[in-house]
Amino acid sequence: MSLAQEILSKLYLADQCAIWGTLGSIRPHPCFDVENDVETLSMAMAEKGARKDIILDVVTGRSNAQRQHIAKYFETIAKQDLTKALTRALSGNLENVIVGLLKPPAQYDAHELKAAMKGLGTDEDTLTEILTTRSNQQLRETAAYYREDFKTDLEKDIAADTSGHFQELLFALLKGKRERDLGIIDYALIMQDAKVLSDTGAKNRGPNVRRWISILTERSMDHLRRVFEQYMKSTSSEVEDSIHRHFRGDFERALLALASVIRNTPLYFAEKLYGAIKGMGTNEKTLTRILISRSETDLLCIRVEFKKKYGKSLYSFLQSEMKGECRSALLALCRAED
Repeated sequence: MSLAQEILSKLYLADQCAIWGTLGSIRPHPCFDVENDVETLSMAMAEKGARKDIILDVVTGRSNAQRQHIAKYFETIAKQDLTKALTRALSGNLENVIVGLLKPPAQYDAHELKAAMKGLGTDEDTLTEILTTRSNQQLRETAAYYREDFKTDLEKDIAADTSGHFQELLFALLKGKRERDLGIIDYALIMQDAKVLSDTGAKNRGPNVRRWISILTERSMDHLRRVFEQYMKSTSSEVEDSIHRHFRGDFERALLALASVIRNTPLYFAEKLYGAIKGMGTNEKTLTRILISRSETDLLCIRVEFKKKYGKSLYSFLQSEMKGECRSALLALCRAED
């Protein structure tokens, strides 16, 4: 047995490669050869100026699980860390994309959360995006990586950088207590939750914020979509209208984002991608984060929603609006025209 085969046998690659039911744009390479990939990357980095196109092709052409095997085998053979080696060979946005792709998804999220709270000012939008769109298990894994890599608790850093109801919402999301969609429709609970969301309290002093947070962070997504429908029937207005009326600031924006995620997560990301390009200056960090984090999850669905809403494929949009190495990297993640 070769060294490569020995390493792969211990890392259970076969189990990972069997997962083809993904709606992501990146899937496990069916003819994955870790020895060949490591050799290819080594040669690409050794060339003067580095063969960036080859590096990009290999890294974006493998699933995250396969990249972990490449990194492990590279370290065994070359006696150095693959991420550090690629960092020396690359720069700018391409480096950010490649380094991000080499991290396990939960570790990538942990580092994005840390960056959102680092330095002057807090990136509330990134905190909201990650914490509202990850599963309970993903949130637990992210918190574990955060603790391991930064020697502090994620909750502690969130406490230091946020406040008020916005902080309470983030804490509730971070607990990862959302119920699973079991296909069981509880009509009584739907009516009850819709009533809580529509209740403005005694003398119209405002809704019960803690109940709002509890319902929106603990109920299953399918249940909440039914609650939103019942809310509309009962009040002749959308839940978002109530959010606009009663809440302000970061908390209002976070609740609106959460409502959007509940209604249609791929559409939420499609709108964020469009806004990252067409807003006040191109936000390459947001583009990169979304395309990396959704590349093996639901990027195909995001592409469908993007074309449906904006009349142009995400691939064509990136191709026409972006330039340079960043465009090449993002197109490689987007994968194809629709």
